[in-house]
Amino acid sequence: MRSDSPPFLLKGGTIVWHDLFSDVELITLERYCDGLVLESAQVLGDGYNSIRTSKVAWVERDTEATETLYLKMEKIVLRLNAEYFRSDLSGLTTLQYAVYRQTEAGYFDWHIDYARDSANPAQEPRKITLSLQLSDAESYDGCELEVRAAHLIDVAPRQRGTLVAFRANALHRVTPITRGVRKSLVAWAAGPDYR
Repeated sequence: MRSDSPPFLLKGGTIVWHDLFSDVELITLERYCDGLVLESAQVLGDGYNSIRTSKVAWVERDTEATETLYLKMEKIVLRLNAEYFRSDLSGLTTLQYAVYRQTEAGYFDWHIDYARDSANPAQEPRKITLSLQLSDAESYDGCELEVRAAHLIDVAPRQRGTLVAFRANALHRVTPITRGVRKSLVAWAAGPDYR
């Protein structure tokens, strides 16, 4: 990893880590993701269809480029887990490219990520959520990633290339976008159920 700056905690417990990816890596990653086929995001379960409007694509671990990305994300997760989370983990789930557009009134209301994938019941539950900011902060308004792990709400920095991480059972949301487009790469580290 290229970052000389260490990860740090926001007041509410969200972890922030700047400069993990070079400008070239970010441009290459965004171009790759922009070439994927986007679909409307699905939130499964009764009564939950109205809490999200965004487009997503799945970044499969099936090419040399994506293998390099997964290996880097695994190193990041291992360090953050050793220093902050101390969770029993088994690996990453499939990465998700998320796009919020003003033209689609993109948002994602309060929710948690800790769950099993109903389409893949053998998959262990998500325990850590990571979000890598791909858009420049000036390219959109609104669309703030907010995390409520305690009584304080952390607002994720908008600097391109910033990674935020938090426990998947923390409430979080993406506020409505009011101008432009916000892009991010979301990763989840999974592991055995909490006991």
